[in-house]
Amino acid sequence: MRSEEPLFELIDDAYEQIESGLPLVIALTGFADAGSAVSQLENYFINTVKPEPVVFFDADVFLDYRSRRPSILFAEDRLVDYRVPELKLYHAHDELGQPFLLLMGFEPDYMWERFVASVFYLMEDLQVSQTVWVHSIPMPVPHTRPIGVTVSGTRTDLIDSLSVWKPSAQVSATIGHLIENRLQEAGKQVVGFVLLISHYLADSEYPAALLSALECISEATGLIFPTDSIRERGREFMAKIAEQVASNPETQNMVTQLEERHDSYMQGTTVRSPLIRTDGTLPSADQIASELERFLAAQQDDEGFSGPGNLGDNGDKDKRGDKDKG
Repeated sequence: MRSEEPLFELIDDAYEQIESGLPLVIALTGFADAGSAVSQLENYFINTVKPEPVVFFDADVFLDYRSRRPSILFAEDRLVDYRVPELKLYHAHDELGQPFLLLMGFEPDYMWERFVASVFYLMEDLQVSQTVWVHSIPMPVPHTRPIGVTVSGTRTDLIDSLSVWKPSAQVSATIGHLIENRLQEAGKQVVGFVLLISHYLADSEYPAALLSALECISEATGLIFPTDSIRERGREFMAKIAEQVASNPETQNMVTQLEERHDSYMQGTTVRSPLIRTDGTLPSADQIASELERFLAAQQDDEGFSGPGNLGDNGDKDKRGDKDKG
């Protein structure tokens, strides 16, 4: 089986072995990735379920090389190991051996319509049963509460049971939004999960974000993934956050206020959602982050506090600083 599309290449032997009717999970890094939810999810899948690539998309067509520079190793007197970001469709199996498809890699910078047409070609050819995608955004919510999620798509059961916030707002689109929109228009089964991550942890590798992403995928598909190591990392991460918060009364007060606003909203009171501004619009990531900017800046030289958002897995500042990481 060969595609007439020039935008991707099939690995024929592997592609031919794929069962029809599998669910498709999409995890593309790009515009936003609060808590490194999607990048952690990609690393988790690569290292845990060890997916087999079956389709390669052409990076030369979709990648903006100047905004997402490839890496190359300078080895004393030679340049070696040139690495370009990849975008692939994988065949994978969960912990129980249940098969599924994975679309992972960088979010295309160019030719969105042609990319979506290529994905739809593959989905039709493989008779994908449903599509699930996850991304994450920063929100002024406390880290001491479970991560909330906004659910969209055709799965009304998941929307009713899991979605804690149903806004009406103009937002910047991602390729995931476009795929979901086109699938919904075509009457296909699709669900999108938006993880609402504490904005002061948005720049960290937040283990709870990965755990929440996996739980959403499992809820939608029935796939099972091991999470013990993630939970252990999460406990260590939260202990470090608790220590920093407890050491500074102003930070503690800030978290308490966020908790009160969050709890009032979740209890269904008439208090406005803590996730939107007074004019009812959805703030941008920069606007959300500015809520604590002055406070954190004032604390950087005081008591060694640099803000929970600077904690990575090892308590150090995460230095992902590329567009590909949001």
